[in-house]
Amino acid sequence: MARSWRSFTLGLTGALVGAALSSAAFAAESGGTLNLIVQPEPISLNPGINRLGPATFVGNKIYDSLLGYSAKEIAPVPRLAESWEISADGKTYTFKLRPGVTWHDGEPFTSKDVAFSIGDFLPIQHARSKDLSAQIDHIETPDDLTVVFTLKAPYPAFLWSLNVAIVPAHKYVGVTDLRTAPANSEFIGTGPFKFSEWNKGSIIRLVRNDKYWDAGKPYLDEIDFQIVPDANSRAIAFETGQVDVLRSGDVENFDIPRLSALEGVAVNEGGWEFLQPIGYVHINNRNPVLANQKVRQAITQAIDRDFIINTIFAGYGKTINGPFSSLSAYKDTSVETTYPYDPEKAAALLDEAGYKAGADGTRFTLKLVPLPYGELWSRQAEYLREALGAVGIKVDIQSVDVAGWFKRLTTFDYDIAQNFVYTTADPGIGISYGYKTVKGDNAGSTGGNINGYSNPEVDALLDQGAHEQDDAKRKEIYSKVQKILSQDVPMVWTHDIVFPTLYRDKVQDLITTALGTDDNFANVWLKK
Repeated sequence: MARSWRSFTLGLTGALVGAALSSAAFAAESGGTLNLIVQPEPISLNPGINRLGPATFVGNKIYDSLLGYSAKEIAPVPRLAESWEISADGKTYTFKLRPGVTWHDGEPFTSKDVAFSIGDFLPIQHARSKDLSAQIDHIETPDDLTVVFTLKAPYPAFLWSLNVAIVPAHKYVGVTDLRTAPANSEFIGTGPFKFSEWNKGSIIRLVRNDKYWDAGKPYLDEIDFQIVPDANSRAIAFETGQVDVLRSGDVENFDIPRLSALEGVAVNEGGWEFLQPIGYVHINNRNPVLANQKVRQAITQAIDRDFIINTIFAGYGKTINGPFSSLSAYKDTSVETTYPYDPEKAAALLDEAGYKAGADGTRFTLKLVPLPYGELWSRQAEYLREALGAVGIKVDIQSVDVAGWFKRLTTFDYDIAQNFVYTTADPGIGISYGYKTVKGDNAGSTGGNINGYSNPEVDALLDQGAHEQDDAKRKEIYSKVQKILSQDVPMVWTHDIVFPTLYRDKVQDLITTALGTDDNFANVWLKK
């Protein structure tokens, strides 16, 4: 991922890339309903409120962002922003917005919506947006179609921070608590699809926005997100043609080879270049037992990550020994400390840490909060209980729903927990978000560094890397970060996740950007 093209020509470059993407759709046909599955049922359809996977999958079709990102290169491309320029000192970003864009309620979209969303609304909802807000000195709106961000210091990740939902400022006039505003559940965006209905436990329906700014799009009349209770039923729904697309996690991974072999079914493993997902076993570093580095190292060596990849995830994953995805341009495997699966070594480390096994073989007990995203994660939770139990760590699985899981993690009410996290295309976003020290008693509703890890040296390096404009120097800085984190193991990085998407061959242009199925589906069409 080249960064050297950061210059005054960005607006022109973005416009040309956008035109190239649009020109690829000349043969597209309009009409039809795309049937999908959303699993589990989201907490909200507003990705400005909730950025968990189900919410962004649905909500990104309703709410457009300033920028999109091209496949493979992850280059910013125009969306609500038509063009942009960056000052020579890397501190001022001027965006020209598209004229004639309207919200789904008919009100005009203006620069005030952008300033409100990024300056006021999103920072109170999400740690990543709060981090972004901390980089901004001030925002100006000289006219309805111009927004100017002046940063406190150069921040190369800025353009890769703008795949966030822009929300309608006019719906929040006079609102004192933005977290509980009625507009949060009205789902009014500028995206290619409008909210139609949500029958809890059954279906979420979106319909075509016939006033979308990109003339002729979207091609689909409707998107139906079906809520199906179990993986076997979801597999049957795909086999029988009730749904057209399966995202990874919709069915058990071991079912993917069988379903992908069905006539007229295609498979695509792309579309994750921007998000760069990694599987985690979170470790609560604020727990005095888990604050001991040897204990964390022991937990890492007690877990057979190859078993997780090859058996639980049916081979859909890659080995990882540090915080950076293999898709990252900043990945440096040469500096990583590896902790191979070795239960005997794990037991020895626990002894060294002072946690000898008792008469019943137990050293201590940990609360495990599993990820409530279906059978695959339940199976992994059971494996973790067995693997850690084998070295004397008793695991108490405390299952909760999605809302409960989120609350437990963001208030540090857990010992270990499952998750997968989008580490994103620039470490100034995802890595800083995940490892910088969080002050206070909890990570709050924004869900920042929920491991409670704190290392002043890492904090300083992350700040340095976030503001360094020279890409070669950034890579050196982030190599140092990877070296420290892989030694400290503040969590267990289980695997670089591979998320295949299965779809009927009638579904065209499903994955055309670095955001894959999380994108807005303006280009998707059905072949008659």
